[in-house]
Amino acid sequence: MIDLRVRAIALYDAFTHDHRDRRRFMGEMVALAGSVAAAEILVAGIAASPAAAQQIPADDARLTAERVTGTEAGKPSVAYVAVPKDAAGGLPTLLVIHENRGLNAHIEDVARRIALAGFRAIAPDFLAPQGGTPADEDRARAMIGTIDYDLALAQARAFLATARSAPTGNGRTGAVGFCWGGAFVNRLAVADATLAAGVSYYGPAPDPVEAGKVRAAMLLQLAGNDTRVNTTALPWGEALAKAGRTVTTHLYPGVDHAFNNDTSTARYNATVAAQAWARTIAFLHLHLDAV
Repeated sequence: MIDLRVRAIALYDAFTHDHRDRRRFMGEMVALAGSVAAAEILVAGIAASPAAAQQIPADDARLTAERVTGTEAGKPSVAYVAVPKDAAGGLPTLLVIHENRGLNAHIEDVARRIALAGFRAIAPDFLAPQGGTPADEDRARAMIGTIDYDLALAQARAFLATARSAPTGNGRTGAVGFCWGGAFVNRLAVADATLAAGVSYYGPAPDPVEAGKVRAAMLLQLAGNDTRVNTTALPWGEALAKAGRTVTTHLYPGVDHAFNNDTSTARYNATVAAQAWARTIAFLHLHLDAV
């Protein structure tokens, strides 16, 4: 059963990250599971259900949370913004970068968790210039595959620049991202020298030669079973350390890519997710709180 689960996750990762054809993917999953019904059960357990496992209600009385539309870098922008109501003094601002499914209910929930931990949370929808994140996850992943990456970075930097001068902020900014968003945090750290801290959850990394451009303190949260990501992420952490940057890499043995995503039954690991989350919040406060 364990081998079946591991092989099923590998197939699903190839489908979602290598943009494989769905018909081919389902054919391979049926061959693995033995029947269409068994394959559908396997896929349901691996795939995320964005509205599931909500930890913080959207109308939580401790928060002010809303979607904000506008223009950044000359193109339409959308962001979900969550701020604690009882904050005393300026708070650091954290960009929350979505997975390859775009800005969905799960990422909005993560932004609320971040806000309750003592941050101004801004979760941009980097599919906004293409009309916004669709409800269909396959379509969202296809749109991510054609995204204007330079535009996405420009919009992220614009959000950060505005946040640094916001009267409710403390002038310090960071970013946390998951999967596609984890890779984006690594790229953002290369592109924006004003970023003070970045947390990349199981995100593929840039070429190690880029490490010298990073000024942010970096925390890399990696899954032990995630060979696809670790092939680039582990050398990235080593290169950052060699370049004299502040970097901590945690490799959690025996867990899968997306172990923090509590909407995916097969991948989520509650124990490791809690440990990684505690380290993330402590790291962000260490590097983003006013001194």
